[in-house]
Amino acid sequence: MKLDIYKTDGSKTGKKATLSKDVFGIEPNDHVLYLAVKAYLANQRQGTHSTKNRSAVAGGGRKPFRQKGTGRARQGTIRAPHMVGGGRAFGPQPRDYRQDLPKKVNRLARRSALSYKAKDKKIVVVEDFQFEGPKTSQFMDLLANLKVDDRKVLVLTAEYDQNLYKSARNVPYKSVLKAPQFSAYDVLNANVVIVQKGAVEILNEVLG
Repeated sequence: MKLDIYKTDGSKTGKKATLSKDVFGIEPNDHVLYLAVKAYLANQRQGTHSTKNRSAVAGGGRKPFRQKGTGRARQGTIRAPHMVGGGRAFGPQPRDYRQDLPKKVNRLARRSALSYKAKDKKIVVVEDFQFEGPKTSQFMDLLANLKVDDRKVLVLTAEYDQNLYKSARNVPYKSVLKAPQFSAYDVLNANVVIVQKGAVEILNEVLG
């Protein structure tokens, strides 16, 4: 599979990038994608939710009223779950939601996600570029030149470019990641994936 390589001004360079069929042309595995997305979303959870059960609520050290003669149901403590201000029964407690995927499953999920984008023609290959400094307007000009400024965009770079990352980090629905340090969710969540030419070679080698 070959795609045109674009310049940062939106024009074609006249060259083509070769996308490996083993990475961008496989039959996507929907179940593996489901597992990858479920694990990713679970791993984003902090798991810090907490409630107090009857043993953690303060007070309730004595019987609220005598056992007989009041006409009310017998009570042993005001901190029982059915009492106002009492502890909560079966409430959430801090826990770890992390889910780990086997390496081969994770790799197949990312290849499946990229194959879906390639099949839908949602991948744009751009020549390697770097920003001289953090400049959000320069990043938005790049997206405008490629006519994707109104879409959810994921940019995959060959090297970590701090200036490019800083230029995009406060722009909604735009993200920059170094290849191949991305998840299947990152690819599926984007409408368009912009890949630097050097990143294409890395993906062909690492995921192929």
